[in-house]
Amino acid sequence: MDFASLIEQYGPATVLSVGAAVIGVVFGFAAQRSRFCARAAVIETAQGQWGPRFCVWFLAFASALVAVQALVLAGGLDRGATRFIGQPGSVSGAIVGGLLFGAGMILTRGCASRLLILSANGNLRALLSGLVFAVTVQATIAGWLNPLRQWIAAWWPIDPGPSRDLLALTGTGAVGALVVSALVWGAAVLMCWKGPLRSRWAALGGMVTGLMIAAGWALTQVVARNSFDPVVVQSLSFSGPSAEWLMRVLSSATAPGFGFDAALLPAVFAGSLLAALVFGEFRLEGFKTENRLGHYLLGAVLMGFGAVLAGGCTVGAGMTGGAIFALTAWLTLISIWVGATVAFRVSRSLGLAT
Repeated sequence: MDFASLIEQYGPATVLSVGAAVIGVVFGFAAQRSRFCARAAVIETAQGQWGPRFCVWFLAFASALVAVQALVLAGGLDRGATRFIGQPGSVSGAIVGGLLFGAGMILTRGCASRLLILSANGNLRALLSGLVFAVTVQATIAGWLNPLRQWIAAWWPIDPGPSRDLLALTGTGAVGALVVSALVWGAAVLMCWKGPLRSRWAALGGMVTGLMIAAGWALTQVVARNSFDPVVVQSLSFSGPSAEWLMRVLSSATAPGFGFDAALLPAVFAGSLLAALVFGEFRLEGFKTENRLGHYLLGAVLMGFGAVLAGGCTVGAGMTGGAIFALTAWLTLISIWVGATVAFRVSRSLGLAT
């Protein structure tokens, strides 16, 4: 039975939900086992190291690049149909939002995806921070933070189409993009496989984590092409779905219908929980004396506001949007890295726990 038949029989929402659930479980399991964490990767580079945590992130990102560009070259993804290229954006939003998100994830000790994975492992600090993150995301989308977001985004708007497409701006075609991506992947393997990343399972987990980005793009594109109903072409993201689940918990009548986003978050949680239970790593962990509650809450607010302003988090914009070579996604990723590096160095100079 092909996708068209599945969609006709069960409907696009069901197919998207089931597909996202599978992708989410695999992502959560692989990210938990590989210790995938953008914050830890930034800290290693801020200390002048190419350590194991950076290598896991680099392998994940490089794998996403190669797989997504191979998908594009094979005709399995229309980059122009995605929100990162096909809709208006904001350069100022990407930069300012990325800086704020980066600083926030240092204070909160994890980005949005990492907080979800840690919550599934019993970390109550991550759970509280994730809830504050979700509330802030919703307040930034349609609440009292929305005017501030729109004001910053209006500083430097950018039109959809070639203006947001790095491949169009640089004159690089689909083949060239795949070659560049393959070179990045090769560099990641050479740097990490026999270097800092001695665990082959961590390397494999990092690569599987990145491949789930391509799987998300492939799933939503094939459903969009075979459905009579409009379907958003998207992949993994954790800011929008967090707000969606908050709305669903508070008032199911106003929440969006079930689909890719709705199934993704609980599936990632389940995958991480499964890994923690299987390998005996589940344990309840609360705030300790040296933990600073204010840092976690402030960081969660900065991440929530920054994610919406920038158009995504480290995964939702940095990896998902970066893998299709969207200009604003790369600006967001670079800004997150800069903001996190500055925040880490300032925190360390002040003697604060990082």
